[in-house]
Amino acid sequence: MIEVKNVTKTYGKKHSTFKALDDVSFSIPEGASVAIVGKSGSGKSTLMHAMSGLDRPESGEVIIDGTNILKLKSKAVDRFRSEKIGFIFQAFFVQANETCYDNVALPLEIARVSGTARKAQIVDALNIVELGDKVRQKARNLSGGQKQRLAIARAIVNKPSIIFADEPTGNLDSTTGEKVEDLLFGLNKQNGSTLIIVTHDADLASKCDMQIYVKDGKIDRIEGEQAAPVEEPEEVVVEKGPQDSREDSRHLKGVSRIGGDKESEEEE
Repeated sequence: MIEVKNVTKTYGKKHSTFKALDDVSFSIPEGASVAIVGKSGSGKSTLMHAMSGLDRPESGEVIIDGTNILKLKSKAVDRFRSEKIGFIFQAFFVQANETCYDNVALPLEIARVSGTARKAQIVDALNIVELGDKVRQKARNLSGGQKQRLAIARAIVNKPSIIFADEPTGNLDSTTGEKVEDLLFGLNKQNGSTLIIVTHDADLASKCDMQIYVKDGKIDRIEGEQAAPVEEPEEVVVEKGPQDSREDSRHLKGVSRIGGDKESEEEE
């Protein structure tokens, strides 16, 4: 479960400040697919960066599986991300002169996974995105759709519990984009990973379990399923009439007599 509580992020100094996030709060159930929706400049990408620990807001909490990642030191945040979070970006950010194998290996190197286990995980991730035959091919020789699938393989190789995807189909044609969408939602359902997609695409957002609409740094509205906060049960107060009071009085006297008889028997 992810809980975002009163997160505020401001850029700039003194008289030229800009509040990118303004007291943002919501919660996301474990294993849900979520769209963070908004226009350019709405604060949706800043929100993703704050939720993943890539950026540190000046106030608020981001609690993932009981850990407030905003209180962790830099190295601890890096380790937390390498173990629990995968990222997919619109611009792919693959290393063009590196092989597909080496591109996917990066998160495992950061997590210090051993060589033998690393190889098996890399090959498995590439097979999942149907790039098993491109293991030794340089990333620069791939098509746009293949580069995005390579980015997905890199994001899922360490089996993260959370996947962040920032406009994952923004640079793709509609046919390739649909294939990438199917792949992401398939991973969400099959592996139980929480999928968080930053997008301005209404059609893509509608496919998610939950939609969080961001406007001017604030939550405009939330649609779909949201994790319900744990509430304390309300105390039920029943007003008693005169008849109820008399019956309660007789009942209490009876209890007193029973208690007195029991004490007398124990003393004997």
